[in-house]
Amino acid sequence: MIRDWVASDRESVARYANNPRIAANLRDVFPSPYALDDADRFIAAVSTRSPQTSFAIEVDGEAAGGIGLRLHDDIERMSAELGYWLGEPCWGRGVMTEAVRAFTDWGFATLSLCRIYAAPYATNPASVRVLENAGFVYEGRMRRSAVKLGQVLDQLLYADVR
Repeated sequence: MIRDWVASDRESVARYANNPRIAANLRDVFPSPYALDDADRFIAAVSTRSPQTSFAIEVDGEAAGGIGLRLHDDIERMSAELGYWLGEPCWGRGVMTEAVRAFTDWGFATLSLCRIYAAPYATNPASVRVLENAGFVYEGRMRRSAVKLGQVLDQLLYADVR
């Protein structure tokens, strides 16, 4: 289910990612609309990272989403922020909850992290359910902490610690 990105993922990534409902819940660095060139740039960029922290979520034999960690440094060097997305045809099937559980376990074991957190927008209850079902604990509301599509939004802080 979770695997390395490969160049041949470009078409499925562009097809699934080119959805404003997905982009609306991600950081602005995620392009919208999402084209083949965007997929090519993304796959090339994440393939060169060391350590590797961004992976494809494979569903029914194709890359239908992504999951990754943004590692921190200095005093937060044992913490990482979790980010993820999944193509809309795969929503509601438990795919992302399973991926978050497995990926979190991998992050703790492989990267020697002691904290993995996520900060979904308060307007994204589906992401909140994923995190709660994967064992993340609600830590608080970061009021008016993000601007997305011209709106100032709250983010909710969820974390898993080891």
